[in-house]
Amino acid sequence: MASAGWPSAAIVFVAASAALACGARDEAQAPPAGGASTGVAAPGPTQPGPPVPVVPAVSRWALDPENSSVSFVCNHVRSKVRGLFPLPAGTVVLDEDHPANTRIEATIDPHHVTTGVEERDTHLKGPDFFDVARFPTIRFASTGVTRASATAYTVIGELTILGTTRAVTLAVTAPPPFEHAGGIRRGIEATTSINRKDFGLAWEFPGEGPGVVVGDDIGITVNAELVLQPD
Repeated sequence: MASAGWPSAAIVFVAASAALACGARDEAQAPPAGGASTGVAAPGPTQPGPPVPVVPAVSRWALDPENSSVSFVCNHVRSKVRGLFPLPAGTVVLDEDHPANTRIEATIDPHHVTTGVEERDTHLKGPDFFDVARFPTIRFASTGVTRASATAYTVIGELTILGTTRAVTLAVTAPPPFEHAGGIRRGIEATTSINRKDFGLAWEFPGEGPGVVVGDDIGITVNAELVLQPD
């Protein structure tokens, strides 16, 4: 989003030689006698994965900002532009037995949005888009959580951008927790999409029609690493 610069294959193995196909009796083609090895190793036993740590039914988690971010993608003319926001703060109170009681809050920092093009990034931070001088944070707070499986959730919440709050729905994948770096962690991925104009992000490239240079629909993906907090 910004100004003119803005915005497998099947492999067939031949298992018999031509001599065998014609019924030739070539000792060189006979199988090894006495049960000799064919040179093909038998598959070994499946190795178990690491044990899943025990976590309370109701647990508190804090976001690790060094391993968390929000990415976005939008149409730019007939291509796409991708960008990234830092995700500096967030908390989750997870109720495994009663998912509806789960609470999620997160803060996004638009000051450090990046698309890999400095001019565009500067435009994004200005009054035409995120206006970071007046609106230094983007916020999300959940209002409802349902669970589809042990690792899949639907999260409904309120997203606030430029002081405008709208309801959004996220599809969340949360694999089991694991032990790492002296603590218990859990990675999550959440996806959603929004119309930027619903939040007042209405800038259009001068002289072009709506949504021609900068698309209205924005795909959003959240990747976050959570750290279990003590009771």
